[in-house]
Amino acid sequence: MTVSSTGAGELRDPDLLTAPARTAATVTVIVPTFNEAGNIAELLTRLGASLPSGLDCEVVFVDDSTDDTPAVVHEAARSCPFPVTMIHRDTPVGGLGGAVVEGLKAARSDWIVVMDADLQHPPSLVPELVEAGVRTGADLVVASRYTSGGSRAGLAGGYRVAVSRVSTLLTKSLFPRALRGISDPMSGFFAIRRSALLAHAGVLRPLGYKILLELTVRCRPASVTEVPFAFQERYSGESKSSAREGLRFLAHLIGLRTASPAARMLLFGGIGLSGFVPNLVGLYLLTAVGLHYVPAEIVANQFGVFWNFLLIEVLLYRDRRGHRHWADRLGRFVLITNADLLLRIPLIALLVTHFGMSVLPATAMALFATFLLRFAGTEAMVYLPRRSRRVAEGKDV
Repeated sequence: MTVSSTGAGELRDPDLLTAPARTAATVTVIVPTFNEAGNIAELLTRLGASLPSGLDCEVVFVDDSTDDTPAVVHEAARSCPFPVTMIHRDTPVGGLGGAVVEGLKAARSDWIVVMDADLQHPPSLVPELVEAGVRTGADLVVASRYTSGGSRAGLAGGYRVAVSRVSTLLTKSLFPRALRGISDPMSGFFAIRRSALLAHAGVLRPLGYKILLELTVRCRPASVTEVPFAFQERYSGESKSSAREGLRFLAHLIGLRTASPAARMLLFGGIGLSGFVPNLVGLYLLTAVGLHYVPAEIVANQFGVFWNFLLIEVLLYRDRRGHRHWADRLGRFVLITNADLLLRIPLIALLVTHFGMSVLPATAMALFATFLLRFAGTEAMVYLPRRSRRVAEGKDV
């Protein structure tokens, strides 16, 4: 990662959010970029024309580009009346959301504004976002297309409009409390107080481009207000929206929704129930070709095991897969799930013979008990992060 500064500012090393804030009425504008060379000069020109004299501003570009965007930023920043810093990432971890988090770490102003580089977010609204936050005392100010006075006119085509609306409805239904008072949780244009991020800097795990959702759910700002805006057409270049980004968004939603152990346990149970389908299909096929039902049941159970492993890898523990090799994770999961079979039958026998329970309630209790053990074992033995060397030495990480 490389850091450079041009324009009115001095070169400085981006630090964590624990660095002291600058004077009052200051704002850092964070602009994540990926091949936006055609938009940079116009963005800085419009932003400079919009800023009132009393608002101390700096711009931080966090760049993942493969074109000449960094060179264009350097050239355009020479004539800017405010500092311009560029952070170029060689490895774009977390996509656009990860780029914003890098910018948040570099910001030292009281207010941080996040916006896109393609001018679909009008730079003229930046002072209004900050002013609304100062006036109302809000920690977060969202530029909304869906509040009164807003417009989504810049969305190209009915397909993107439909995707935007469905995504918004899905998101608000999954996080009704965290998103209360936010009509446009998919907005990429907002202002947030730096103080609202200080206690949560280490918990942000962005994936894809919906950073507002990440900040709202994990940081839980105390108060939120909205400012309407009209979504504009792109000034230059092509949209980065794609089916791949859509899948990353869904994965991000699941990751946020299953952040608590209780939520993970519910999804784990749902995935386990779905494993009965490949199990029964496998059992039917194996017995149909003449295999005895006992070995057929043992083999068919593995179909369900592999099905469950695939789903929890993709849907439930996506962010924990880097701690162990996939073969290690698979081997551990197979052992835990097959041990479930060995435990269940003796437990049922114990409940029936020693505690006088009938078979059905004993089976239900055994299933529930072994499910809890299977979930706890999977969390602790398969996807629990390995202890780092620094932890082993008693140091902080």
